[in-house]
Amino acid sequence: MRLLLDINVVLDVVLSRKPWVQEAARLLSAVEEGRAEGHVAAHTITTIYYIVAREKGRQVAARAVTDLLRIVRVVAIGGSDFQQALVLDMDDFEDAVQAAAALQIGAGYLVTRNTKDFRGAPVEVCTPGEVLAML
Repeated sequence: MRLLLDINVVLDVVLSRKPWVQEAARLLSAVEEGRAEGHVAAHTITTIYYIVAREKGRQVAARAVTDLLRIVRVVAIGGSDFQQALVLDMDDFEDAVQAAAALQIGAGYLVTRNTKDFRGAPVEVCTPGEVLAML
């Protein structure tokens, strides 16, 4: 099962955000164990570093990114992906870029806890808990 993980799923784990941390951590563990193929868009890496560094410091941010890169594959984002995102019928451009990244890799699911933000996405959107139930 190929998954594109939205940034909030990763941040829920790294920042121990309740009540979502448990399911998100279980999903990342499933990816690490090879039960699913996890991907993140390239811009997710820089945003995670920035947010974690701001809240927890640069060392924690570097460790979080290093750990994440060990577990998931990074989807390179190029001009055509941004163009695709611009024409998607979605309210938020960053969410549309996530959807374009999911399309690029042929993801079966875009995984986020904010499914309502992805209305109009051209890929199936589900929560970490829903993916865990499928696994």
